[in-house]
Amino acid sequence: MAFSISFNSSSVLTSTVKILKRSISTTRVLANKQMTVRDALNSAMDDEMERDERVFILGEEVAMYDGAYKVSRGLYKKYGEKRVIDTPITEIGFAGIAVGAAMAGLRPICEFMTFNFSLQAIDHVINSAAKTFYMSAGMVNVPIVFRGPNGAAAGVAAQHSQCFGAWYSQCPGLKVISPYSSEDARGLLKAAIRDPDPVVFLENELLYGNQYPITDEVLEKDFVLPIGKAKIERKGDHITFVAHSKGVELALDAAKELSSVGIEAEVINLRSLRPLDINTIIQSVVRTNHIISIEQGWPYAGIGSEISAQIMESEAFYHLDAPVIRVTGADVPMPYTKSLEIAALPQANNIVDAAKKLLGV
Repeated sequence: MAFSISFNSSSVLTSTVKILKRSISTTRVLANKQMTVRDALNSAMDDEMERDERVFILGEEVAMYDGAYKVSRGLYKKYGEKRVIDTPITEIGFAGIAVGAAMAGLRPICEFMTFNFSLQAIDHVINSAAKTFYMSAGMVNVPIVFRGPNGAAAGVAAQHSQCFGAWYSQCPGLKVISPYSSEDARGLLKAAIRDPDPVVFLENELLYGNQYPITDEVLEKDFVLPIGKAKIERKGDHITFVAHSKGVELALDAAKELSSVGIEAEVINLRSLRPLDINTIIQSVVRTNHIISIEQGWPYAGIGSEISAQIMESEAFYHLDAPVIRVTGADVPMPYTKSLEIAALPQANNIVDAAKKLLGV
């Protein structure tokens, strides 16, 4: 069937455009907006500072320099020096100030230039922030977010490359978040800022400039993601990949390569390390009967170790056709040399090889 449209009058043109608008899909998925992880974090803090005057940011270079990684860009000019505060290079000092402010009813966002430097302040994070609600019999909340880049970057060697996901996840009283995409970063940071308890928010330097598709819903002022709920990034029936942060990217790359040889991997983005969404993992394992955990951190007592233990202690154990496999960083301090750094970190081909070995192909 053929038809023609004549635009001989403005009224016909207007009515035709309206018909065409109704015929073309305008769903959020097809809108295909893109946002960097950096902008997602920045907009989340901006929204929450606008929403709640108790929210403020402090840390090294967060104000006049717009942040070491430009995550706090523009916030100093918008909210002023009382709410975006540059600090001296003393993590133990400004983390203590932030925890005290949280105990007094404010909602600080405490930025560490890297979580490797959080070791200077770990007494405040663990003994002051994480334990006070329990030790005060529930009388004192500590609504604080500790955020900054975590894990391996590029060429920054052993003292700037450690993943602290397993460290902080071991402590009762803390929530620990490790986002991957822009949607994760925006929705989970907003949730963390609104949370009544201390949250450790582990970002990744190498993901800051990455763009990911977002929907209109993600841009809404009240968009938040639930802490403790994983996301299935890719459906699959043959094997389950579980990862967080940069590891999700590796898992998706490996899954794409495996798909070319007929192996469909399900990729679970943990989003939260504590609480851990073990139910989503178990449900996937029950279907796929195989699982590989992926992380850039060290193998000993890592996130993959905890996942493996919880699977062994659950109904999922009886559905496994092969042991749980962990693909992790090497059990060494991070080398500075580029070639050795690559060898010390898990790559997509390592995951592909492990999957094929697990499946016997």
